[in-house]
Amino acid sequence: MATFHFELVSPDRVLFNGAAQSVLVPGNEGEFLVLSEHAPVMTSMRPGVIGIDDAEGKHRRVFVRGGFADASEKGLILLAETAIPFEDLSADKLGEEIKNAEEDLADANEDQKQDAQEKLDRLRELKDAIKL
Repeated sequence: MATFHFELVSPDRVLFNGAAQSVLVPGNEGEFLVLSEHAPVMTSMRPGVIGIDDAEGKHRRVFVRGGFADASEKGLILLAETAIPFEDLSADKLGEEIKNAEEDLADANEDQKQDAQEKLDRLRELKDAIKL
């Protein structure tokens, strides 16, 4: 299968930098799959799970709280607000993310409340879905 350059960056580290066969991205308008020669797109990400199939076909999953995705002829770059590999995800870490989202909702002005509530709801759904 054809590969493309993929980079996943969080504020504190680079989680992936190399060739990938495919990447499933939790976009704000819905999930989308990036393959080699994907049409250019730039969008924001919602809280969710990124699915990565690397060049060797190994599947990895990474939880992201949000951020931005940029697909171009050069590849795919994801700039994540928070990124936690699934093997490092725990009930405590997810609980902390939910607490942060609750604080964001409490601090949100009227224009921001709907987005903050949606982030909180998605985090709670994720926690239920992965049984943490």
